[in-house]
Amino acid sequence: MSKTEALPLYERKHLKKIIPRLIELTILFLCFSLLGYRLLHLKNHGFIWLVALLCESWFTFIWILVVNIKWNPIAIKTYPERLLQRNLELPPLDMFVTTADPVLEPPIITVNTVISLLSMDYPANKLACYLSDDAASPLTYFCLVEASEFAKLWIPFCKKYNVPVRAPFRYFSDQSLFTGNSSSEFQEDWNIMKGEYTRLCQKIEEAAQKSVPCELTGDFAAFVDIDRRSHPTIIKVISENKEGLPDGLPPIVYISREKRPNHAHHFKAGAMNVLARVSGVMTNAPVMLNVDCDMFANNPQVVLHAMCLLLGVKDETDCGFVQFPQQFYDGLKDDPFGNQMVVMIKYLGRGLAGHQGPLYGGTGCFHRRKVIYGSSPEDKSGHGKMNIGDLEKTFGKSTKFNKFVAQALSSSSRTAESPESISKSIDEACQVASCGYEYGTSWGKEVGWIYGSTTEDALTGLNIHWRGWRTMWLTTNPKGFLGSAPSCGPNTLIQQKRWSTGLLEILFTPKSPFLGTLLGRLEFKQCLDYHYFLLWGPRSIFEICYAALPAYCILTNTNFLPKVNEPAILIPISIFVIFNTYCVSEYIQTNQSIKSWWNNHRMARIIAMTAWLCGFLSVIFKILRLSETVFEVTKKEQSSSIEDSDEKPGRFTFDNSPVFVPGTVILMVNLIALGIGFSSFIQRRGGQIEWGIGELVCSIWVVLCFWAFLKGLFEKGKYGIPSSTIYKSAALVFVFVQIYKSS
Repeated sequence: MSKTEALPLYERKHLKKIIPRLIELTILFLCFSLLGYRLLHLKNHGFIWLVALLCESWFTFIWILVVNIKWNPIAIKTYPERLLQRNLELPPLDMFVTTADPVLEPPIITVNTVISLLSMDYPANKLACYLSDDAASPLTYFCLVEASEFAKLWIPFCKKYNVPVRAPFRYFSDQSLFTGNSSSEFQEDWNIMKGEYTRLCQKIEEAAQKSVPCELTGDFAAFVDIDRRSHPTIIKVISENKEGLPDGLPPIVYISREKRPNHAHHFKAGAMNVLARVSGVMTNAPVMLNVDCDMFANNPQVVLHAMCLLLGVKDETDCGFVQFPQQFYDGLKDDPFGNQMVVMIKYLGRGLAGHQGPLYGGTGCFHRRKVIYGSSPEDKSGHGKMNIGDLEKTFGKSTKFNKFVAQALSSSSRTAESPESISKSIDEACQVASCGYEYGTSWGKEVGWIYGSTTEDALTGLNIHWRGWRTMWLTTNPKGFLGSAPSCGPNTLIQQKRWSTGLLEILFTPKSPFLGTLLGRLEFKQCLDYHYFLLWGPRSIFEICYAALPAYCILTNTNFLPKVNEPAILIPISIFVIFNTYCVSEYIQTNQSIKSWWNNHRMARIIAMTAWLCGFLSVIFKILRLSETVFEVTKKEQSSSIEDSDEKPGRFTFDNSPVFVPGTVILMVNLIALGIGFSSFIQRRGGQIEWGIGELVCSIWVVLCFWAFLKGLFEKGKYGIPSSTIYKSAALVFVFVQIYKSS
């Protein structure tokens, strides 16, 4: 063995965190001290203190979950240059891109993602790109065809000049990316590529403005009178790379699965399962990458980094999938909407890596095909050497597909037999993409992406951990993938509502983490990790109750905190000061500003009391069979940087969604309480007032957290809270006031 082959492809480093651990344990000790104080004095204070005790017990439980996640952080460093030096036969990779709406997810964003994937530093004859279009949009297909023509020029340009960013919209918008090469040949080629990309954008823009992007003849005939809710399967092979050129254009396949009104399509999870089956009969790569349509490959060597883990582990059990963090480009200064997740990625991501591994995030993830097919770590021979009958019962009745399933299950990530021709597999691919193919099989139950939650990613990852696989969290420099974060209030809350809804749904499925620990191979610490995220919805109830407590106490002239002259007041003060100081330090250590901490803190409160509450209620209504949960697509934007003078970057915007009602109610209640409280303070003597400075500060703190809502009460247009929302909120505030009057 040569010296190069002896060197590991990656290294795991356990990060020391003695001081953070002491701070976290101190906060936990103070939380238990506060609970003890509550219990000792509960009978003297009654209902208000009982509510406070319940809320603080919940917050203590959540903090235990946080401490558990962050206790043993791990960082992983990969060495792709060592992988290349070993001259290994690199495994093929099937790449999946999903889109569902050409309006909310503009095709120019999708094609940039596809182009970035096609031009990565990996042999083209080892890549294949599949685009799932759940809108069956001729515009999306037209744009993909045009993008493939551009990619034929773009890929050689990227490889020739080692272009650092392979998404053309990013490359041509950042001067710093091409100032290092001043040769006349480069300048000439750059101008040519810039012109080609400009023409591509013009074609896409012109097509988007038409009701039909082009004449629906030839390859486009399948889109004549198309109904996105009811149509047959459409599969188009745009390129194939029949010659197997390592520097050519990788295969590109467009897929719009069959849809029928009387068949459940299971949202993104259903689309991903179709992609897995179609790719299984066309290319059958042992490794699969899936990304959202706006999440482009920012690091050209991102595949090599992932392969360092998938190929470098001594036991495949240690790496069921490789998850890259969701990171974003052109983020607004100081993260006004609290959705750039910089601190969460560093501290929670590394903490999860120290347990059974990160949760599956739904994008930027490299999967072993056999793991998605339901293989368990101890199953070395491939799903227990399934016979033909078992394969049909589990995977469906496609003979050709099942042949490649058996090969995928029995192969390592280095080797897997693939079909001879992509274009000759279209008929078989259409069969496995039909809406009735999954009936009577294990798809969505034990195999593929799991159904039962609008956050199919977390549920699928849980199913993988349940079977005993470990997973890996990888961050690289430059960042592996970049996407666009929502840049307005409604989009941010819609996204959070969908997440909280889907995560809570998981608790009520047969694959809940609690059952995974009892009946499966989910580690106890990992079970706790999952509960931190799955309980976002119920957290809203305790957040709202606690935010309403100071207002209620002021209105009823009671208290829920110790008096200033009592030594016990030091407990909540210490928790408040130490916790917030600790959080600020985390932001400073990740090169974030104090304002960024404040924005994330206030948005955490807003999200918890609005989006998470709506998500919680959605699940309750589903359990009571009053309604079904809905998958809401988040609007994608190519840039969060707003240059239009009519726009106000970072300003919170509103719409008529009911998600804004709870926040408006909480704000109004605390404003009324502060008004009445100050009036009472002026009219009464100090001894007559039971509430103290603690309740006053808490109420003011809530108002500060909802300052955007306060400004929205007086603004007009999209920056103002709609009058219908104000009226609904006022009615609920009236009910709250009547409750306090009767108490």
